[in-house]
Amino acid sequence: MSTANIARAAGIATVVLAVSTGYPTPISAQTFAETAKLIGGAAVGLAVHESAHVVADFASGVTPGVKKVTFGPIPFFAITHDPVTPTREFVISSAGFWAQEALTEYLLVAHPELRSEDAPFLKGVFAFNILTSVAYSGAAFVRTGPNERDTRGMALSAQVEEPIIGAVVLAPAVLDSMRYFGVNNRWVVWGSRAAKIGGALLIVKSVR
Repeated sequence: MSTANIARAAGIATVVLAVSTGYPTPISAQTFAETAKLIGGAAVGLAVHESAHVVADFASGVTPGVKKVTFGPIPFFAITHDPVTPTREFVISSAGFWAQEALTEYLLVAHPELRSEDAPFLKGVFAFNILTSVAYSGAAFVRTGPNERDTRGMALSAQVEEPIIGAVVLAPAVLDSMRYFGVNNRWVVWGSRAAKIGGALLIVKSVR
């Protein structure tokens, strides 16, 4: 199971960079407290992603462990587990995405005007979720990163090429970004939800 290997590469710093390029709000307009809330939101996004993996481990009857891995020259730690059936592996590897996609959907429904709100904490959560999916999908497209990465675990257990998983992860992130920036056409909203459900339904390919 991959955990925050690539998520950490996107990391808190990436969220702050996203702010400076206009993702939630220009960084020059942020007070120290607002910036702290933004980073805190990103940290919560990371915690949600990782906690989902741990919960899926225990639900699958395995105890998570810790392993040192690297992403290029950057050292990380991955949460690992003993071998499980392909279906359980798909659930464990997918759990982080499922949790963050559900959280993103909640944010967009509860705060349809999130971009214009003075809500740096929520914007930090949202930005982390989107950027993490983008980072993971990029790694999946070029098949790079630690063997424990989530997209590789999903691809192997579902017996599909990893770039396909990359597309499955990227599609909701792109559509949810459009919703964040005010593109709330019916096809965008329901396309986003269909992409999330479709990604989860890949579990049927892991049953064998």
